[in-house]
Amino acid sequence: MNITPTAISGVLIIEPRIFEDARGYFFESFSQREFDEKVTPILGHTVNFVQDNESKSSYGVMRGLHFQRPPFTQSKLVRCVKGAVLDVAVDIRKGSPTYGQYVAVELTEDNHRQFFIPKGFAHGFAVLSETAVFQYKCDEFYHPEADGGISILDDSLGIDWRIPTDKAILSEKDTKHPLLKDFDSPFDIKVGLY
Repeated sequence: MNITPTAISGVLIIEPRIFEDARGYFFESFSQREFDEKVTPILGHTVNFVQDNESKSSYGVMRGLHFQRPPFTQSKLVRCVKGAVLDVAVDIRKGSPTYGQYVAVELTEDNHRQFFIPKGFAHGFAVLSETAVFQYKCDEFYHPEADGGISILDDSLGIDWRIPTDKAILSEKDTKHPLLKDFDSPFDIKVGLY
């Protein structure tokens, strides 16, 4: 796998080694051993995934920006296995030099990219194709009582979701998240790992 650091420390783009021939292609979508060898030194700690999730969405669906509050914080390793999405991680760690900044990457069934989002970040995506199947690994189980979010439509973040506002499809829950300016983050960079 090839690891590409982004403008925000700890947020990584991961590209698997793909073997193609006349029959199609093959690649390892995840290897804990290789992840430990290549990603752990960058992060400075291990990540052990415990839950895999999958969603299917149509064009214009926007999900996010989600996170889980301590003590149930999650790191995620995400990928799009059908279609295309714009995937975004927003730094919501109080005291971080990149607080409120984001990294966006297009994940598609053709580029096979994966996106690693550490704890202390809000995560969301927008579906750019007719449909998209999105998969992600989490290093903590889902705890509905720890659900949190910030508004995916917060203009102050400056994210170009590449979806016209009149075509955006959001869940009722996602329309109720606060703007970043009204958000009291449960993450504090001075505390370290969450």
